[in-house]
Amino acid sequence: MAFALSDLQLSSAAFSYHGDIPPKHSGEADDVSPQLEWQGVPEGTQSFAVICHDPDAPLVQHGQYGFVHWVVYNLPASVTSLEENTRQGTRGKNDFGNLGYGGPMPPEKHGKHHYYFWVLALDCQTSLPEGLALPGLLEAIEPNLLGMNRLIGTYQRD
Repeated sequence: MAFALSDLQLSSAAFSYHGDIPPKHSGEADDVSPQLEWQGVPEGTQSFAVICHDPDAPLVQHGQYGFVHWVVYNLPASVTSLEENTRQGTRGKNDFGNLGYGGPMPPEKHGKHHYYFWVLALDCQTSLPEGLALPGLLEAIEPNLLGMNRLIGTYQRD
């Protein structure tokens, strides 16, 4: 399957679709990942990956646009939610250069940014090594993608 939206649904108790992401999940405060949950899992799903990307960031790196805040993968099919500040899954490298979650923190006076939290359903169990950046993860999982969808939240620094 090509990268296309599916019936998979992603939600969070922390913010609504296009709602404001609470400061505790930002780089300005506690910098903890928000709670996420998904349903409408495609038949045959064996594992999941979750990413968070800010396409509004004024950066272009290695042919990629925006800024990657979170990459987590090797989540078994039995996992259909992540608690706040989760330690589940294998941590990938974000664009801060760190492993795991790095919360929203757009440049000051840059306006409201949109943060796309994606869940990707895969038709195989994965055991990918820790530290993959988004391009490496997508290259590894694309042939096994069954479905995906996103939850968009917003954040703005004063």
